[in-house]
Amino acid sequence: MRTSQPTAGTVIIIGGLVLTFIVLLYPVILGIENTATNSERVIANTRYGPLTEADRDFVVKVRAAGLWEHPLGEASMKRGTTEAMREAGEHLIVGHSLLDESTRKVAPELNITLPNRASPQQQQFVATVVGSTGKQFDTNAANIMRVTHGQIFPAIAKIRATTKNTLVRQLADQANDVVLDHITVLEKTGLVNFDQANFQQTSPPKLPKAELTPPAPQPGEPVTALTAPPGLENFYTNVPPLNPAAG
Repeated sequence: MRTSQPTAGTVIIIGGLVLTFIVLLYPVILGIENTATNSERVIANTRYGPLTEADRDFVVKVRAAGLWEHPLGEASMKRGTTEAMREAGEHLIVGHSLLDESTRKVAPELNITLPNRASPQQQQFVATVVGSTGKQFDTNAANIMRVTHGQIFPAIAKIRATTKNTLVRQLADQANDVVLDHITVLEKTGLVNFDQANFQQTSPPKLPKAELTPPAPQPGEPVTALTAPPGLENFYTNVPPLNPAAG
């Protein structure tokens, strides 16, 4: 489908978004940045290989990303004003359902506790998008998610290149394929302001840790599962399923 380029009015709107939300945007995988100096510190020895702080934070942050992007995908499928926006929503739902299933397999094997709610900052992302309507909904959704996907993309590569844990390596392989696909479909909406996206990806503001950290689940709280709509379960046929036995 042919999409038109953003108009001057759209660019002005996006610029306003940057001023409004510059304090909100941050690397989805901030836990890796915070532990950069300790990225090699082993916190557990598992049958899949040593687990570092960065490995653990990566699994948690992949899970947390799905907790806010999955519902935004659902909203985009229902409220997107263009076919391209609705298609992006479909990819978001299915991609994060796949990654969520993988994190729920990885977590018990590596003794990692997963959150059931996104961080306060991520919850604000959702509120910002769902609180808008029409073309502004599309613009908010496409740009906020394009920035966050652009931030996590190099972080995935870093984990994939450095981890010695075979399960984390499999998850990074999956995340790399899914995030690249999401970046691509978001760009196909024709709404992404690349200048602003590049600026925000390379110059993320520092926020209080409490705003960036997904709250821990309550004792005994079941792990919420993110799922794809019927008929879309095998959407990513080119992404190999995570297989703990292979580790």
